[in-house]
Amino acid sequence: MSTKTIIGTGSTLATAGVAGATASSVVGASGAGIMSATAGTTGAALASTMGAAGLSGGAATASGMAAIGSVVGGGMATGAIITAAAPVAVIGAITYGIFSFFDD
Repeated sequence: MSTKTIIGTGSTLATAGVAGATASSVVGASGAGIMSATAGTTGAALASTMGAAGLSGGAATASGMAAIGSVVGGGMATGAIITAAAPVAVIGAITYGIFSFFDD
């Protein structure tokens, strides 16, 4: 089995694991429950940068999660899942790309 296959499989499993763990915490939760489950995570920081202009703190994070989730037809919980899984997927893609570059 090639190194790229191992990295790709590991990255996919890690992304799915993070998404699943986040989903079990946020699906069906209130806005406060979602914020509590994602507080202090990279996903929350990512979501707050996507928040509505002029907002800060929890309001920016909540509106950012809702905005990201709305891209795929969901809401704040969907946005929380996407923003939690995105950093793991990006790191996996970068690692795969680096190994692909140096692989025969």
